[in-house]
Amino acid sequence: MFDFAWSEIAIIAAVALIAIGPKDMPAAIRTVSGLVKKARRMASEFQTHVDEMVREANLDGVKNSFNEIRNFDFKDVVEKHIDPDNSLRDTLNDLQNPSEPAAGEHAESDSVVAIAEPEPEPNPAPAFIPPAFIPPGMIPPPAPVKAEAAEPPAFVPPQYIVR
Repeated sequence: MFDFAWSEIAIIAAVALIAIGPKDMPAAIRTVSGLVKKARRMASEFQTHVDEMVREANLDGVKNSFNEIRNFDFKDVVEKHIDPDNSLRDTLNDLQNPSEPAAGEHAESDSVVAIAEPEPEPNPAPAFIPPAFIPPGMIPPPAPVKAEAAEPPAFVPPQYIVR
């Protein structure tokens, strides 16, 4: 009921034995068991009254609608509206599995045409090689920059004065 483990119940019993004492322990156990019985009786009575109110108010329809909402499958509803005759699904399955004939079709070896795919280049060079991975002798020297070709920048930000 409260998810007590046996070790927890044993600790509670030991503390109760020390706090209450062995002389008054049977009376305390009877009192606690009477309270538990009353609580269970009140809970079952409350559940009976709630069930009775539901029957009187005819809330079975509301309960059924809650169950329908709980069991609602969005995927199936979308599939029914987008592809009611499953033609889209069949087409996609045919594209994924071209070797299998579709329903009602026969596989004929004369009508199958093989399409040759281009072979990939062996060991294509990467688009960018980081400088750290290039051996030192393989790096070409930078091109010389002409002093005349360099133009001053169009805008120079103002210097900040620190006082």
